[in-house]
Amino acid sequence: MWPVAGCDEAGRGPLAGPVVAAAVVLDPKRVPRGLDDSKKLDPQTREKLHAKICASAEVAVAIAPPWRIDRDNILRASLWALARAVACLPVRPQLVFVDGRDRIDAACDCQAVISGDAILASIAAASIVAKVTRDRLMTRLGLLYPGYGFENHKGYSVPEHFAALARLGPTIHHRRSFAPVAAAYGDIVTADMAGGEIEPGALPL
Repeated sequence: MWPVAGCDEAGRGPLAGPVVAAAVVLDPKRVPRGLDDSKKLDPQTREKLHAKICASAEVAVAIAPPWRIDRDNILRASLWALARAVACLPVRPQLVFVDGRDRIDAACDCQAVISGDAILASIAAASIVAKVTRDRLMTRLGLLYPGYGFENHKGYSVPEHFAALARLGPTIHHRRSFAPVAAAYGDIVTADMAGGEIEPGALPL
Protein backbone atom coordinates (compact mmCIF):
# COMPACT_ATOMS: atom_id res chain seq x y z
CA MET A 1 0.00 0.00 0.00
CA TRP A 2 1.46 3.33 -1.04
CA PRO A 3 1.67 6.22 -0.32
CA VAL A 4 2.35 5.52 3.37
CA ALA A 5 2.98 8.42 5.73
CA GLY A 6 4.67 8.53 9.10
CA CYS A 7 3.99 11.32 11.54
CA ASP A 8 5.46 12.44 14.83
CA GLU A 9 5.71 15.55 16.96
CA ALA A 10 8.30 17.41 19.01
CA GLY A 11 7.74 19.63 22.01
CA ARG A 12 5.06 18.14 24.24
CA GLY A 13 7.04 18.63 27.44
CA PRO A 14 8.51 22.16 27.30
CA LEU A 15 7.21 25.14 29.24
CA ALA A 16 7.47 27.41 26.21
CA GLY A 17 7.14 27.31 22.46
CA PRO A 18 4.86 25.37 20.12
CA VAL A 19 4.31 21.70 19.49
CA VAL A 20 5.62 20.94 16.01
CA ALA A 21 4.25 17.99 14.06
CA ALA A 22 5.61 16.55 10.84
CA ALA A 23 4.30 14.05 8.32
CA VAL A 24 6.59 12.33 5.83
CA VAL A 25 6.01 10.08 2.83
CA LEU A 26 9.33 8.47 1.98
CA ASP A 27 10.32 7.51 -1.55
CA PRO A 28 11.05 3.76 -1.24
CA LYS A 29 13.91 4.15 -3.72
CA ARG A 30 15.51 7.11 -1.92
CA VAL A 31 15.28 6.41 1.80
CA PRO A 32 18.11 8.27 3.58
CA ARG A 33 20.48 6.06 5.54
CA GLY A 34 20.74 6.47 9.28
CA LEU A 35 17.09 7.28 10.06
CA ASP A 36 16.34 6.79 13.75
CA ASP A 37 14.47 8.29 16.66
CA SER A 38 15.51 11.96 16.64
CA LYS A 39 16.27 11.83 20.37
CA LYS A 40 19.03 9.30 19.68
CA LEU A 41 20.79 11.53 17.14
CA ASP A 42 23.09 14.46 17.77
CA PRO A 43 22.08 17.89 16.35
CA GLN A 44 24.55 17.75 13.45
CA THR A 45 23.29 14.34 12.31
CA ARG A 46 19.68 15.49 12.61
CA GLU A 47 20.39 18.54 10.45
CA LYS A 48 22.04 16.43 7.75
CA LEU A 49 19.21 13.91 7.72
CA HIS A 50 16.64 16.71 7.70
CA ALA A 51 18.15 18.06 4.49
CA LYS A 52 18.17 14.60 2.89
CA ILE A 53 14.57 13.90 3.92
CA CYS A 54 13.31 17.21 2.54
CA ALA A 55 15.20 16.60 -0.72
CA SER A 56 13.88 13.10 -1.31
CA ALA A 57 10.47 12.79 0.40
CA GLU A 58 7.08 14.48 0.61
CA VAL A 59 7.04 16.52 3.82
CA ALA A 60 4.52 18.67 5.66
CA VAL A 61 4.75 20.46 9.00
CA ALA A 62 2.06 21.88 11.29
CA ILE A 63 2.40 23.91 14.47
CA ALA A 64 0.20 24.13 17.54
CA PRO A 65 1.06 27.42 19.29
CA PRO A 66 0.98 27.93 23.06
CA TRP A 67 -2.51 29.46 23.04
CA ARG A 68 -3.94 26.30 21.47
CA ILE A 69 -2.07 24.13 23.97
CA ASP A 70 -3.54 26.20 26.82
CA ARG A 71 -7.03 26.09 25.33
CA ASP A 72 -7.21 22.44 24.29
CA ASN A 73 -4.55 20.77 26.52
CA ILE A 74 -1.25 19.41 25.31
CA LEU A 75 -2.52 16.03 24.08
CA ARG A 76 -5.36 17.45 21.98
CA ALA A 77 -3.15 20.18 20.57
CA SER A 78 -0.53 17.59 19.59
CA LEU A 79 -3.07 15.32 17.90
CA TRP A 80 -4.54 18.33 16.06
CA ALA A 81 -1.09 19.28 14.75
CA LEU A 82 -0.36 15.71 13.65
CA ALA A 83 -3.65 15.52 11.76
CA ARG A 84 -3.03 18.92 10.20
CA ALA A 85 0.44 17.89 9.01
CA VAL A 86 -0.97 14.77 7.34
CA ALA A 87 -3.74 16.80 5.70
CA CYS A 88 -1.14 19.21 4.28
CA LEU A 89 0.97 16.56 2.55
CA PRO A 90 1.33 17.14 -1.21
CA VAL A 91 0.18 13.53 -1.78
CA ARG A 92 -2.74 11.82 -0.08
CA PRO A 93 -1.54 8.78 1.85
CA GLN A 94 -3.43 5.52 1.92
CA LEU A 95 -2.14 4.68 5.37
CA VAL A 96 -0.73 6.80 8.20
CA PHE A 97 1.48 5.57 11.02
CA VAL A 98 1.54 7.84 14.06
CA ASP A 99 4.03 7.57 16.88
CA GLY A 100 2.50 6.77 20.26
CA ARG A 101 -0.73 5.31 21.59
CA ASP A 102 -3.25 7.66 20.00
CA ARG A 103 -4.59 7.64 16.47
CA ILE A 104 -5.38 10.88 14.70
CA ASP A 105 -8.30 12.13 12.63
CA ALA A 106 -7.12 11.33 9.10
CA ALA A 107 -8.83 10.80 5.76
CA CYS A 108 -7.30 7.33 5.48
CA ASP A 109 -6.43 4.31 7.59
CA CYS A 110 -4.39 5.20 10.66
CA GLN A 111 -2.34 3.04 12.98
CA ALA A 112 -0.76 4.14 16.25
CA VAL A 113 2.66 2.61 16.85
CA ILE A 114 4.24 2.77 20.30
CA SER A 115 7.92 3.74 19.97
CA GLY A 116 7.27 4.02 16.26
CA ASP A 117 10.16 6.43 15.75
CA ALA A 118 12.53 3.55 16.58
CA ILE A 119 10.65 1.01 14.45
CA LEU A 120 9.41 2.62 11.23
CA ALA A 121 11.55 4.71 8.90
CA SER A 122 8.70 7.04 7.97
CA ILE A 123 8.00 7.91 11.62
CA ALA A 124 11.71 8.30 12.32
CA ALA A 125 11.94 10.73 9.41
CA ALA A 126 8.96 12.68 10.74
CA SER A 127 10.51 12.82 14.21
CA ILE A 128 13.68 14.32 12.73
CA VAL A 129 11.80 16.92 10.69
CA ALA A 130 9.67 17.90 13.69
CA LYS A 131 12.64 18.13 16.05
CA VAL A 132 14.85 20.14 13.69
CA THR A 133 12.01 22.51 12.81
CA ARG A 134 11.15 23.12 16.45
CA ASP A 135 14.78 23.60 17.47
CA ARG A 136 15.19 26.22 14.75
CA LEU A 137 12.06 28.05 15.92
CA MET A 138 13.25 28.07 19.52
CA THR A 139 16.67 29.35 18.46
CA ARG A 140 14.94 32.28 16.74
CA LEU A 141 12.93 32.93 19.89
CA GLY A 142 16.22 33.04 21.75
CA LEU A 143 17.24 35.98 19.58
CA LEU A 144 13.91 37.75 20.08
CA TYR A 145 13.89 37.19 23.84
CA PRO A 146 17.48 37.45 25.09
CA GLY A 147 18.08 36.21 28.59
CA TYR A 148 15.70 33.26 28.51
CA GLY A 149 18.14 30.81 26.93
CA PHE A 150 15.62 29.40 24.47
CA GLU A 151 18.44 28.76 22.03
CA ASN A 152 20.01 26.41 24.58
CA HIS A 153 17.22 24.59 26.41
CA LYS A 154 14.51 24.94 23.71
CA GLY A 155 11.90 25.77 26.34
CA TYR A 156 12.34 22.67 28.48
CA SER A 157 12.30 22.56 32.29
CA VAL A 158 15.93 23.14 33.20
CA PRO A 159 17.48 25.31 35.95
CA GLU A 160 18.46 28.01 33.42
CA HIS A 161 14.85 28.32 32.29
CA PHE A 162 13.43 28.42 35.81
CA ALA A 163 15.93 31.13 36.72
CA ALA A 164 14.91 33.19 33.68
CA LEU A 165 11.23 32.83 34.55
CA ALA A 166 11.91 34.03 38.08
CA ARG A 167 14.05 36.93 36.85
CA LEU A 168 12.18 38.07 33.74
CA GLY A 169 8.71 36.58 34.02
CA PRO A 170 6.86 34.64 31.27
CA THR A 171 6.62 35.64 27.62
CA ILE A 172 3.65 35.24 25.30
CA HIS A 173 5.35 32.05 24.11
CA HIS A 174 5.10 30.36 27.50
CA ARG A 175 2.34 27.84 28.19
CA ARG A 176 0.16 29.34 30.90
CA SER A 177 -1.55 26.03 31.61
CA PHE A 178 1.75 24.48 32.72
CA ALA A 179 2.20 24.76 36.48
CA PRO A 180 5.60 26.54 36.65
CA VAL A 181 4.42 29.18 34.17
CA ALA A 182 1.08 29.62 35.93
CA ALA A 183 2.95 30.12 39.18
CA ALA A 184 5.21 32.73 37.53
CA TYR A 185 2.18 34.62 36.24
CA GLY A 186 0.67 34.54 39.70
CA ASP A 187 3.79 36.01 41.22
CA ILE A 188 3.80 38.82 38.65
CA VAL A 189 0.15 39.70 39.15
CA THR A 190 0.50 39.77 42.91
CA ALA A 191 3.60 41.96 42.87
CA ASP A 192 2.40 44.41 40.23
CA MET A 193 -1.09 44.80 41.60
CA ALA A 194 0.28 45.35 45.10
CA GLY A 195 2.51 48.09 43.74
CA GLY A 196 -0.32 49.70 41.80
CA GLU A 197 1.71 49.61 38.58
CA ILE A 198 -0.84 47.83 36.39
CA GLU A 199 -4.55 47.17 36.41
CA PRO A 200 -5.85 43.79 37.55
CA GLY A 201 -5.61 41.29 34.72
CA ALA A 202 -3.01 43.26 32.74
CA LEU A 203 0.00 41.00 32.38
CA PRO A 204 3.43 41.90 31.00
CA LEU A 205 4.36 40.04 27.84
